[in-house]
Amino acid sequence: MTWMYTRIEGVDGFLNVRPSLFDDHGWFVPFIETMTKEKLDWAQTPATHSYEGFPPFEDFEKLMGEFASSSEPHS
Repeated sequence: MTWMYTRIEGVDGFLNVRPSLFDDHGWFVPFIETMTKEKLDWAQTPATHSYEGFPPFEDFEKLMGEFASSSEPHS
């Protein structure tokens, strides 16, 4: 049993999928990293946005718009 996806309560139509758990995960670039307050010092990602916890709800519209306008595949 793995944590392959998350549904965010109150954000209908959004599903967070974790492609890092796929057998072939070399096709994606992280867009947002969360829970970084708990990460190990050496753990780094090329994510465009980083949050110590989850992004504040008021940031979601901006983040989703930026993600949608990006031409690169993301996770």
